Amino acid sequence: MPLDQDPWPTQEELLREEGELELAGLSESDAYELGILAVAAAKERELPVAVGVWRAGRQLFHCGLPGSTQDNDAWLRRKGRVVMRFEHSSLYMARLCQDKQVTLAQRYGLPAARYAAAGGAVPLRVRGTGVVGWFGVSGLPQLDDHRFVVEMLRSLPR
Repeated sequence: MPLDQDPWPTQEELLREEGELELAGLSESDAYELGILAVAAAKERELPVAVGVWRAGRQLFHCGLPGSTQDNDAWLRRKGRVVMRFEHSSLYMARLCQDKQVTLAQRYGLPAARYAAAGGAVPLRVRGTGVVGWFGVSGLPQLDDHRFVVEMLRSLPR
């Protein structure tokens, strides 16, 4: 998938960003609050997105906003699988694949029907523990999906 016209962050910038998004913890209540925060912001902006928060293979939050479809739900899960497989954002993996001019299927043997290297899902990394889950949205261009997720995570208290 070719990079959008909008300049993408480099792999190094995306790795630095992931480190800056580390959380103190991720309880069910934390996941709910993150999901509600994202839904409120998306509703205010009238964004047609699906929002999801997962921890340890368990979906803790999901909401499909007006204009989103089942296809967005499927993309969300595919991007989340990439996050959990590689413990990096789905945009990082899209950038890595683009830079190496390969697909996930070519490089890692992962079926495109289950894995999507496209922006919009970010690992939920807990200080002292590592990646425990992921948070994502689907429904916008992939760089916008990614930026929205990062914006929501940055707005959380540290």
